[in-house]
Amino acid sequence: MKTAAQVIIFISDDVDGGLSTAIIDGLLSNSLKTSKELFDLSLDGYGIKDTTASGNITHFIDSTGRPQVSILVLQKYESPVLACAINEVLSSLVVEDTSTMPTLILPFILDSSKIKMEMKNAADADNVFGIQIGPQTDTLQTLAKRHETAPSSMQIHHEPLCTALQLVRVLKTPTCILVGQIGHRRTPGDDLEVICKIGETLASVSSLRFVKEIVTWNPTKMSKEQEKEPWRALYG
Repeated sequence: MKTAAQVIIFISDDVDGGLSTAIIDGLLSNSLKTSKELFDLSLDGYGIKDTTASGNITHFIDSTGRPQVSILVLQKYESPVLACAINEVLSSLVVEDTSTMPTLILPFILDSSKIKMEMKNAADADNVFGIQIGPQTDTLQTLAKRHETAPSSMQIHHEPLCTALQLVRVLKTPTCILVGQIGHRRTPGDDLEVICKIGETLASVSSLRFVKEIVTWNPTKMSKEQEKEPWRALYG
């Protein structure tokens, strides 16, 4: 799959409440053009014949026609197809020449019930945490200055994130997983601030700017049954 050297990947699920839409709407550029395309990757190799790994990509392209940043949105999947779809997308981005391997950034907004960690003070809950994997790149070094390093005590109970984390560790791809949490404050406006922090973090390492005034956030209300997703704590 042809992308820019920086790829922002959103893995859709019912929990994100339109996270990808909210952040993508806020990422703008005065100088770069946008190009959108759909992707549809076969899962036959996993024995899955009736489903493909599908989604869309938005490329921000400079005047020479080179993409500067690509935003990939993978549609929602349930287990066990979820792991296969994520793996197929990640594998399609990995190249043998490590000098041209893209840096992957995976943002997640999780309900506070999905994250367990020791906090020194209440303000820590509003931080954007980062988990970096693989070889260091200029993008990862810049990101490290824009987020708090996830503490070793952090446990994440969210299947799409845990699956992606496991797979990028195996692939040894330069990756930063950004984690923000919502639901611990009283108003939707507080949650919106966390989303804007992630948007601003993404803009800081790309050729884009983030305009929080045009961002809207409509979190999905989950049923108790939906909340009972299978998960494994793979970090911490």
